[in-house]
Amino acid sequence: MSETFSVWFLIGAALVFWMQAGFAMVEAGFTRSKNTGNIIMKNLMDFCIGTCTFILIGFSLLLGEDLLGFIGKPGFDIFTSYANFDFSNFVFNLVFCATTATIVSGAMAERTKFLSYCVYSGVISALIYPIEAHWIWGGGWLSQLGFHDFAGSCAIHMVGGISALIGAKILGPRIGKFDTDKNGKVVKVNAIPGHNITAGALGVFILWLGWYGFNGAAATTVPQLGSIFVTTTVAPAIATVSCLIFTWIKYGKPDVGMCLNASLAGLVAITAGCDVTDVLGSIIIGTVAGLLVCFGVWFLDYKLHIDDPVGAVAVHCCNGIWGTIAVGLFATTSAPESTLTGLFYGGGFDLLIKQLTGVLSVGIWTAITITITFFIIKKIFGLRVSEREEIIGLDLEEHGCEAYPEYIKK
Repeated sequence: MSETFSVWFLIGAALVFWMQAGFAMVEAGFTRSKNTGNIIMKNLMDFCIGTCTFILIGFSLLLGEDLLGFIGKPGFDIFTSYANFDFSNFVFNLVFCATTATIVSGAMAERTKFLSYCVYSGVISALIYPIEAHWIWGGGWLSQLGFHDFAGSCAIHMVGGISALIGAKILGPRIGKFDTDKNGKVVKVNAIPGHNITAGALGVFILWLGWYGFNGAAATTVPQLGSIFVTTTVAPAIATVSCLIFTWIKYGKPDVGMCLNASLAGLVAITAGCDVTDVLGSIIIGTVAGLLVCFGVWFLDYKLHIDDPVGAVAVHCCNGIWGTIAVGLFATTSAPESTLTGLFYGGGFDLLIKQLTGVLSVGIWTAITITITFFIIKKIFGLRVSEREEIIGLDLEEHGCEAYPEYIKK
């Protein structure tokens, strides 16, 4: 990598770090004001606790010497060989790791114990994410197979989305989300509006800006970087428009919150193949993503009865899966530096099968390990706050503060 692109790589890492602010604003805006401070603290701890565990074990498991294609060799090169340490790769993979962890925060918002969340954040950053990321980016068995996930639709977003889904399921819904009959059957789904759609919109714009670094930092040539910027712009824009049209037709009015999530869904979906798709592929990927996020939110609410306050599962899990599979359909050698060809561009089923193998294997790994993690945390610390704490709000009960003290009635 040239010195110019080495500098851009670190700038990209800084942009990805700034995405933590975007996640914090989206989650805070889409939830109630009495939990805003708690949301901010969880996002802060995702990065800070994640840094501690990533230094100690996560980075070496991800990029250490490959052991049987499964994990990197544990080591402490950051302490013992600092002069020769791979500084840039450490920083970039650290901010990727923090993104994976923070996806879960919104889905489990407004009813999770802060201590329990901190423990989860440390575990996913130390073990769950680094091991599967080694399979994909660290020379592990999926990279040897030919699986392609350029910037993390699978390794980051699907993993975070599956973790969010399982966490929200184990945790249970917020008080008042679902009305049930005497037999416990859900008879009504209640909307619990967020307190600040403006903060949510700001978060989406911050995330979109950060995504240019998220997807583009690993580019190796100027044409490839330019192409990645195009696909990273087109897919979320098309996703937002497709969601706009769908919600306008279905509800009679365009849904602001859903369109904001559709922008994120398009970004998630294009992340795996941003380097190997052309503009037509990006348009199709974005169109599906905008509709898929609407379906995902509806399916969680009305069929699975899982409470996800910010739509994280629909955005990251559903579209992480879709974006990873889409590489096997829309990859093309017309994209700069691309040597891959998907099914719809005459490449046959080979790449598609590899992509499906990656989705299945990483999905199973994540589901098993995060389920074990949450059940152990629940057993030792408890996972959910008390009913009283949830009603009063986690800002006061967990942190002794109010995000908007001048607006609170005494």
